[in-house]
Amino acid sequence: MSIEKTCKKEFKMSLTEWLKKNSFITLMAAAAVILTLLLPAEGKFKYEYQRGRPWLYETLVAPMDIPILKNDQELRLERNLAAKNTVNCFNFNPDSKGVAIDGLNSLLGKYAVNDVSEILKMASFIYDKGVADRLPDTARLSKILVHTPGSPQSERAVAEVYLIDNALSVIKSLFGKNPPADRELEEVIVPNLIFDKSATEIAHNEALERISPTKGMLYTGEVIVARGETITAEIEQLLDSFRAEYSLSMGFTGSFVLLKSGQFLIIAGIMLLLYVLLFFLKREILFNNAKIAFILVLMIFSVAITIIVRDIRPAFLYLLPFSVFALYLSSFFSPRIVVPVYLTLLLPVFLIAQNGTELFMINAFAGSITVLTYSYWNRGWHQFAVSFAVFLTLTVSYSAFRLVEEGSLLTVNPVIIGFFIWNALLIIAAFPLLYLFEKLFGLVSGQKLRELADADSALLKLLSEKAPGTFQHSLQVANLAESAASEIGANALLARVGALYHDLGKMNNPLFFIENQPRGGENIHETLKPEESAAIIIKHVDDGVAIAKKWKLPQIVTDFILTHHGHSRTLYFYRKYINNGGDPAEKEKFTYTGMLPEFKEQAIVMMADAVEAASRSIRDYSEKSISELVEKVVDERISEEQLAGSEISIKDIKRVKEAFKQKLIRVYHSRIVTPV
Repeated sequence: MSIEKTCKKEFKMSLTEWLKKNSFITLMAAAAVILTLLLPAEGKFKYEYQRGRPWLYETLVAPMDIPILKNDQELRLERNLAAKNTVNCFNFNPDSKGVAIDGLNSLLGKYAVNDVSEILKMASFIYDKGVADRLPDTARLSKILVHTPGSPQSERAVAEVYLIDNALSVIKSLFGKNPPADRELEEVIVPNLIFDKSATEIAHNEALERISPTKGMLYTGEVIVARGETITAEIEQLLDSFRAEYSLSMGFTGSFVLLKSGQFLIIAGIMLLLYVLLFFLKREILFNNAKIAFILVLMIFSVAITIIVRDIRPAFLYLLPFSVFALYLSSFFSPRIVVPVYLTLLLPVFLIAQNGTELFMINAFAGSITVLTYSYWNRGWHQFAVSFAVFLTLTVSYSAFRLVEEGSLLTVNPVIIGFFIWNALLIIAAFPLLYLFEKLFGLVSGQKLRELADADSALLKLLSEKAPGTFQHSLQVANLAESAASEIGANALLARVGALYHDLGKMNNPLFFIENQPRGGENIHETLKPEESAAIIIKHVDDGVAIAKKWKLPQIVTDFILTHHGHSRTLYFYRKYINNGGDPAEKEKFTYTGMLPEFKEQAIVMMADAVEAASRSIRDYSEKSISELVEKVVDERISEEQLAGSEISIKDIKRVKEAFKQKLIRVYHSRIVTPV
């Protein structure tokens, strides 16, 4: 019994350890559950069809009476007609006429007018017809509605109503050669018909509500479409009507548990696809919880927002800037990773949207263009170029679908094109969220790395002032690391940034490091014991971490400080210590206490740092001597097992060596002595 308990305990421990090591499985499983719960509890219409294509299923007969829906074009025409036929509403002010007549009497006393009665009579006539402050869209209407306080609404012919400007002109002309100033007349002649915008809008909305969405009935037993029949516009409308009625009246009648089980299996399949993609493209992402969580959160968010918008109005799905997810991914991952991950992220759209294929395809095109353009245009106003490229891609893709379905561009909906404009603008508006993701997931975007790589940044300027030799060394290491990272497909920008900041700690005691000591001057270490010198040298790692924390450098950059020496020893001082009679077993005093490199970029910087430092001590700059130096230094790091915990392969190390050699040969070429 004790053996059985022991076995169970060991199994539980091994399972726990395995899950901890492969925590991406837990994250993906949790995301799959969340996505399954988010997906609407409704069956998906089982028929897929497209105008111009044959009907591939059995002959479809109406199982019930189905109202035939009007298509978008018919509804749009009826709405436009309703808007044109909406009568403008006005409020009648009965006091305006009396005020105007009294005012005119006062003016007539000031000006010499022959026929006072004619002017007053004309003014009375004009006010009886009506003086309007404005007549919106009068060209298309023959009447207006007038509301008089205490009386029912009445109609008036538009042709009989005077606009305020016309009324002023007529009355002014009757004054003869000595008319009053315009300002004086405008104070007297005021409108008695005031446009009522609110009432007009209510009338317009009521007219829209009276528009029927249907145009007939398809009765039970009638054939909707026969097997093999080509789907025309009319048949497509019947099928659309059947699908709408199916969702409304019949809906999903199966088991809720089985529905959710099916949805979970599909989502699990998408997660498996994501795993396979990452396994073959960039395996280390699977073991980076922050990056996996970031990808899964984007997927969950995209599904949630798609469901919400679809329930509001399906057409609004064209508003959703799915391409911004490609932009977010491009900020943290290389382009060869982004496109397949982005396409995987879009897959749940098929389960949600009725036109899932079209929505997936146009956003797949737009997202791919986003990745391409963002890799070149990612600063300042260039973001507008990315936005324009997205708009253009969405518009062309949408138009292409209309050509395939309709054979004409006449069915391109201008409202959808307007949605694409907002879609593109939302990409720019959503860009600042990138900084929020950086904080939440502890990730560093390409934009942040570019800022850190600027040699004019405050921290690098401080390094160049306090430890100029170290700064120059860091620049050379950065050049080597960037070249090698590019050669093996690692993140070259990250390697460069890590190299620039790896020796920050030397600022605290710059003169204890040979590159900062004046040429020909006394070496300060000559006055110290070997173990004291080693302690100061080793301390620059801890000092660098403290400086990085003070300046709030990202952890991924700080890790380069911790890993650039790994667990290596300060051999010069260790050997000096032994030669002075010290105990060889006291290795800890001369050993760095940082971390071993884990990622390729960290391993590259460790090798570049050692190679660059060693290259400054050689006198023969021939290709052979440089090659031997690189081989020797890198092989020492391998033999000391400093790279044992890194993801870098032997094949990668060989290519890194060659990159170092070529870079150093170009740097030192001018120093090679050649015969005259």
